Amino acid sequence: MHIEPGIVDGAKMLLSYGTATAAIGYAAKLAIDTLKQDGAASLLVRTLIASVMVFCFFEVLPHQPIGVSEVHLILGSTLLLLFGAAPAAIGLAIGLLAQGLLFAQFDLPQYGINVTTLLVPLFATAALARRIIPAATAYVDIRYSQALKLSVAYQGGIVAWVAFWALYGQGVGAENLESVATFGAAYMSVVLLEPLIDLAVLAIAKTAHRLRGSIALEKRLYAAGA
Repeated sequence: MHIEPGIVDGAKMLLSYGTATAAIGYAAKLAIDTLKQDGAASLLVRTLIASVMVFCFFEVLPHQPIGVSEVHLILGSTLLLLFGAAPAAIGLAIGLLAQGLLFAQFDLPQYGINVTTLLVPLFATAALARRIIPAATAYVDIRYSQALKLSVAYQGGIVAWVAFWALYGQGVGAENLESVATFGAAYMSVVLLEPLIDLAVLAIAKTAHRLRGSIALEKRLYAAGA
């Protein structure tokens, strides 16, 4: 979902600096909470794995420029379920930055836009997960309908933010609206795939009993919430 260079430019970029600062600041708050609850080693390991996975999502998995942005298989809800909100958020921010520094320097000026677009929907998805997944249910036991709702929330949030940036930067002209609609339609097709990937990953985790209690995974993956 890297928004194309030039969509937002000039003084309008200032807004992205503010939204990115707020998003990263909230991720830092979540990280402090996770640090207190799970310890530094668990936070560090989960964040490192999430960062590597995000980098691979952007560079290795297929991606295609469509309309005002690119369609990626980001698997935000998968990261959330496996590692928790803080490691997933920091992993998204680090993976995105690493990809920009190493392979897509032309995307670095849009980092604030792109990191906002990735993180804010993740926070909303985490809040939704707390509401729709009962406290007595471990993540490995969630249903397809729950996985679908999480995927729709995350991917829909990304589409909404990309549309916002495009309209904020380029206005509501017919050509821009068409580009936004083209991107949105293509990107939401990911919703059909992501819940299946989530359930497949969770099914594998469910059979991998040796991973229970691992510092590399979110505790809620195997255990009911408090």
